[in-house]
Amino acid sequence: MTPPITNELFAITAPGLESIALGELKRLGVKGKAEAGGVSYRGDAEIIYATNLWLRTASRIVLRIARFHASTFHELERRAKQVPWDAFLPANSAVRLKVTCRKSRLYHSDAVAERVLGAIAKVAPAIRIVDAQSVDADGDHEAATDATAQLFIVRIVDDECEISADSSGVLLHRRGYRQEIGKAPLRETLAAAMLLASGWRAGDALVDPLCGSGTIPIEAALLARGMAPGIQRNFAFMDWASFDQRVWEGVYDRAAAGAREGDALDIVGADRDAGAVEAAVRNAERAGVAKDIGFVSQPLSATMHEIEAGGRPGWVITNPPYGVRVGDPEGLRNLYATLGSRVRSAPGWRVGVLTSDPALSRQMGLPMRSRFSTSNGGIPVAFVTQEKNAAAKGPLRSRGVKGKTDGG
Repeated sequence: MTPPITNELFAITAPGLESIALGELKRLGVKGKAEAGGVSYRGDAEIIYATNLWLRTASRIVLRIARFHASTFHELERRAKQVPWDAFLPANSAVRLKVTCRKSRLYHSDAVAERVLGAIAKVAPAIRIVDAQSVDADGDHEAATDATAQLFIVRIVDDECEISADSSGVLLHRRGYRQEIGKAPLRETLAAAMLLASGWRAGDALVDPLCGSGTIPIEAALLARGMAPGIQRNFAFMDWASFDQRVWEGVYDRAAAGAREGDALDIVGADRDAGAVEAAVRNAERAGVAKDIGFVSQPLSATMHEIEAGGRPGWVITNPPYGVRVGDPEGLRNLYATLGSRVRSAPGWRVGVLTSDPALSRQMGLPMRSRFSTSNGGIPVAFVTQEKNAAAKGPLRSRGVKGKTDGG
């Protein structure tokens, strides 16, 4: 069955990343509008498929499938029965809901969920219900329950009900390559946002001296090679009754053919934790970019010394410990001071850090500008970058080898 799609789409992002996702849509040739929590836009099946495949900073792509007034449960039940649920539900599948109610007569989210699930059961009696409230209000967190179940998001505000079908499935930051993580993992979507907001370009050198499991270098290589971040994964829309295999194959084939080869990339990931670096190499191999990144196990001071010793203009982009879960305050002040002093001694180099404390970024002694504020793991953070300084000469040198640690 082909659903009466309104073609109203919404790319959900972490708070603070809306304008970055808007820029991504523009580069895909899609006109959008940044709103709180994401970007609204319109599109057909091809746009749904392409934006799921290509957006690097979105968490989900949802399709608006119904909008109606509902100030009583009777009205909610009557209108919910008219929604084309079966267009988004394969036989014997599972479903989950996220319901939020605000400034409305229908204020009890569990009671609303019960009525909506009843309407779904009318058209799909064999449906399996999965933890109805397993997704946070911003759509950017999921419980460990069955994340592959079809998600419907129900929002009632001022007695106006809006129902959306999630087209993504598991959150879009799950590219498929990062199967090993470090102590304080950085989401792929946030790493991509840092790169896109910094001003770094594919031809620039890039170093992450605190790379952990390698998320920033890997996302940089994917971006530089023009590789679609979702090329290795499946999406919820593939199970919809309206799924068009031919259109999807066209979108996928164009993405696969568009990946760029060419000059070697100048991307380095370093960390003093040899185990983390080994995991980063394996993650890069799964992502198909191991040959593009020089990984090395060494302390921050050694990595920054190599930059200071001479190199063409480039970027240090990193996610230092916040001191909340990992690290200690005095050690963090010294870490930031080291970053700043070494970058000041390397003409043409700039630094961007994701930090939870503006006082720490001031330890670098550099003119910094905030690019966006968001949260990471529930901790409020800001991404700040240094304003441009003078250029440097000579090639970047690193003892790291492409796709291997020092120990092989």
